Amino acid sequence: MQDTVSDIIKDTTPFFTQDTIVFGVLMITLGFIFYTSSKKEGFWKVFYSIVPSLFLAYLIPAIFTTIGLIAPEWTTLGDAGEVTKGSSNLYYISSRYLLPAALVLMTLSIDLKAVFNLGPKALIMFITGTVGIIIGGPIAVLLISYISPETLATPALPLAVEGEFNDVWRGLSTLSGSWIGGGANQTAMLEVYGYNQKLYGGMVFVDIVIANIWMAIILIGIGKSAKIDKWLGADTSAIEALKDKVSTYALEKERNPSLTDLMILAAIAFGTVGLAHFGAGHMSGFFTDFVNGLEPGLTRNLFTFLSSSFFWMISITTLIGIILSYTKLRSYEGAGASKFGSVFIYILVASIGMKMDLTLIFDNLGLIAIGAVWMSIHAGLLILIAKLIKAPYFFLAVGSQANVGGAASAPIVASAFHPSLATVGVLLAVFGYAIGTIGAVACTFMMQLVAAG
Repeated sequence: MQDTVSDIIKDTTPFFTQDTIVFGVLMITLGFIFYTSSKKEGFWKVFYSIVPSLFLAYLIPAIFTTIGLIAPEWTTLGDAGEVTKGSSNLYYISSRYLLPAALVLMTLSIDLKAVFNLGPKALIMFITGTVGIIIGGPIAVLLISYISPETLATPALPLAVEGEFNDVWRGLSTLSGSWIGGGANQTAMLEVYGYNQKLYGGMVFVDIVIANIWMAIILIGIGKSAKIDKWLGADTSAIEALKDKVSTYALEKERNPSLTDLMILAAIAFGTVGLAHFGAGHMSGFFTDFVNGLEPGLTRNLFTFLSSSFFWMISITTLIGIILSYTKLRSYEGAGASKFGSVFIYILVASIGMKMDLTLIFDNLGLIAIGAVWMSIHAGLLILIAKLIKAPYFFLAVGSQANVGGAASAPIVASAFHPSLATVGVLLAVFGYAIGTIGAVACTFMMQLVAAG
């Protein structure tokens, strides 16, 4: 009996499909989280002493997606069998509009000298995270090849186009690019190793599941950072000094913001967003032509990140924020600049959470197992080095997310410790873009050797 369209394609339409309604659901969720976390006694006090509010802002939207209340994208089957695709734009708006607005507001009061006074441990932990991804891939492939060799078997599918291949290690190369640099590096790996784009969705799925589970674990750890730092034997004095310095300055300048203050803050935030997008469009366009003019192959793809408008948007935003921190506009921290930035960050976290369907974990257990082992090696190496050099949990968390999550996640994790620390996450994430492709190539080379063996 011949399969019908409805047998092959599943209708995944969520209960709410309009972004206006979904945004309202997310905002009510965030309001509930902050209302309950403000309780100073009883059940909620105990609950939030265990579960950080930032983690809930991520988890609850993920649960809503899992039960079909909302969704980042979906497929709808009509009565006549016609298929239509739908998607939410909330993550795009949050990451392209609210993230740069948050970054510039949080950077207004930054003391760049104090950031550099944090010492080399932040960079050491970032590099450790990169090394963990590079060696974690081949080790994961080796282990899973013994436990589940069929997971590494090349799918017997026809090639999509000439020059594309089905080898699993080629697909895993895109994960290494994503987890060291970001989306641009992931795309570069797809082009370098010619992975079949019809199979690429499976790798994107592993990326989303594993990276988001790891981010959730890191967020939970933030609530226990004092105990973790004590176990690591870490000296957090430099971090606390930076936090105290910014907090003291904010208290000195604190005032009840007038309508003029709020409008100027809006002008700073979204004026920067406009300038960042304007500059990013021109810079990415220029470097796209530059990259396309290079000889095809590894050399071209090493510079692919320069053609990413997201990379330039984050870089320009951070630069503007740092410049403004040396002007009188710095005093607007007293009018609540970082608080408004934190609002935008929480909305971004909620929009990231809604991208996660918890049931996807069971869709391809073999590839998920590779990703889980891979990320465990990354995490284990970070913990080992943090213990050896007595690095604070802040450096471990931000160093990891600057690799795995990139510029969208690193400032979220950093600002969860204190808004003044968001810039540390951004600077490390931008560095990750620069080394993402070469690190991914090294990782893929070893995965290829293991797979061939």
